[in-house]
Amino acid sequence: MQDVDLALILALDCSASVTLEEFAMMAAGCAAGLRNPDVAAGLTGGAHGASLCAVLIWSGHGAQDLVLDWTLLDSPAAIAAFADDVENTPRSIIAGATAIGEALAVCENLLATLPAKADRVVIDMVGDGRSNQGVHPAIPRDRLVDAGVTINGLCVLHEEPDLVASYTNDVIGGPGAFALWCADYPEFALAMRQKLVLEIA
Repeated sequence: MQDVDLALILALDCSASVTLEEFAMMAAGCAAGLRNPDVAAGLTGGAHGASLCAVLIWSGHGAQDLVLDWTLLDSPAAIAAFADDVENTPRSIIAGATAIGEALAVCENLLATLPAKADRVVIDMVGDGRSNQGVHPAIPRDRLVDAGVTINGLCVLHEEPDLVASYTNDVIGGPGAFALWCADYPEFALAMRQKLVLEIA
């Protein structure tokens, strides 16, 4: 496969604090962000004209599912089809605890399966709570940062108003890393669009 400009993992929280309705808003918000003209143009507008994207959903110990494997986004049609798949992502794991460290470790393993060389590698950690199970997030975070990966965060603050501080200290890292926030899931789509524009466009 050709080299790509960006390899992006969308890692979405499916812990018990996320209802079915909230997960649907999360998936729809990610899809809407991918459909944004500036984001879509950025995914195919680099030196290689293509990006790779995958979607992981996660909750507690041993509860992670790669719902969309690495997909080549090299045309408007490919981006549109992938956005549709994201919007229709099934919630296929048990709504358990919040094991951010385990989710990052699964992302680390997923990056080892990249089918092409990527100029930039970004993990989007999306969640509404701090890690409360499993390995501390900073352990896999630091390994990923040492490997040149950027980890950004999108925090939904409806249950933990100080979540951005936790993500800043323990989750995000790497070149240009940042954490954005929204107050609740109805605001998620706008926040995700802003995040993807900053990362891609």
